[in-house]
Amino acid sequence: MTMIWMTLSQTRMILKKMMMKRRQRSGKMTGKEKNTLRKDLTDISLLRSYIHLRYVDVSENHLTDLSPLNGLTHLLWLKADGNRLRTARLNELPYLQIASFAYNQITDTEGIFHPRLGSLDLKGNRIHHVTGLDPQKLISLHTLELRGNQLESTVGINLPKLKNLYLAQNLLKKVEGLEELTGLTTLHLRDNQIETLSGFSEKMYSLQYLNLRSNMVTDLAELAKLRDLPKLRALVLLDNPITDESDYRQEALVQMAQLERLDKDYFEEEERAEASEIRQRLKEDQEQEAEPEHDPEQDQEVM
Repeated sequence: MTMIWMTLSQTRMILKKMMMKRRQRSGKMTGKEKNTLRKDLTDISLLRSYIHLRYVDVSENHLTDLSPLNGLTHLLWLKADGNRLRTARLNELPYLQIASFAYNQITDTEGIFHPRLGSLDLKGNRIHHVTGLDPQKLISLHTLELRGNQLESTVGINLPKLKNLYLAQNLLKKVEGLEELTGLTTLHLRDNQIETLSGFSEKMYSLQYLNLRSNMVTDLAELAKLRDLPKLRALVLLDNPITDESDYRQEALVQMAQLERLDKDYFEEEERAEASEIRQRLKEDQEQEAEPEHDPEQDQEVM
């Protein structure tokens, strides 16, 4: 921990020195401005000289270019939130584990291929489509944050090692292309425009938590499309038209016997017993329908 904070302090000192020199040259150095030295940086080229930096925080500035960080091959942690970046592209940083580019002006996901990257935060940008995320290179990525973008599709997130995926506050109308996310345990899709629950595959057998709050699901029959998620324990569908149906909770439990919590409430034993009876009746009805009809004329032919 001491090493971490020492390194972070070193980064801040470097940035402060850069700004102090700039202010001194322009004759605008004041006591008040000393407290906000990191708030108007436009250039971090001086960081090229500090090749052993491990923790860098350049958030809340006016940066448009992070290329001076390309040579910092010891970097473990990078935070560049609240700048004016249009891309998160960097050379491969072999030890980078955490990277955050939230609230910039980034329009794509190209040029991100750090082999030890575990957490990538791109929320609050301008991304329409996910491209360039190579599962052969992003072999350690377990958490991807893309909420608050302009995503129109979930295609392109083909990362089998992913465990947590945050896609809230986008423009999604359906789920597609996530079939290979066999390790995914948490999926947030709140505040989109999703109408159908198609796109959930039995291959997504690790999914435990699914948040679909504030979407546009209207038909109870859509719940049947979640039956192939064997480990789903918590489902959130608040603020969807479907929740106005009187038998909404019952139908959810009929379709997903393993479900423990729907919206904010856990299921009671009485609800489980009733759902089990309904499932049994449905099974018997299906078996009867599957039996071949008896034809009296065939009996006469035998006689």
